[in-house]
Amino acid sequence: MGIIRHPGDELFYEAILSLRTVEDCRLFFEDVSTIKELQAMSQRFRVACLLDSGENYVAVSEATGASSATISRVNRCLQYGGGYRTALDNLKEAGKIGNGTTQE
Repeated sequence: MGIIRHPGDELFYEAILSLRTVEDCRLFFEDVSTIKELQAMSQRFRVACLLDSGENYVAVSEATGASSATISRVNRCLQYGGGYRTALDNLKEAGKIGNGTTQE
C-alpha cells in the first residue's frame, strides 16, 4: 500500500526511531497526536493483533469496538501491506506478544 510522501516525512520517522523507551514514545505521540488519534491508532493495532491470531470480524468488533470498515481496512493492510506484519513479527520475536494478543 503506497502512500504519497512529503518532505519531512523521513525526519519524522527518524524521530520515532530515536525514541528509546515506551514512555518516550508515549510522550512523543501525546505531543503529536490528539487523544482521539491515539485511541484510533491503538484500536487499529489491537484489531491487527486479533485478526493475526485468527479471530473473526464479529469477535474483533466485540473486543475492540471497531467498526466493520476499520476491521476490513486493517485486514487488507495485514494481507497486502507491510507495516502491521513487520510490527507483529518483531513483537513476536521479542516475546512481547504471542498468538496475536498482547501480554499483560
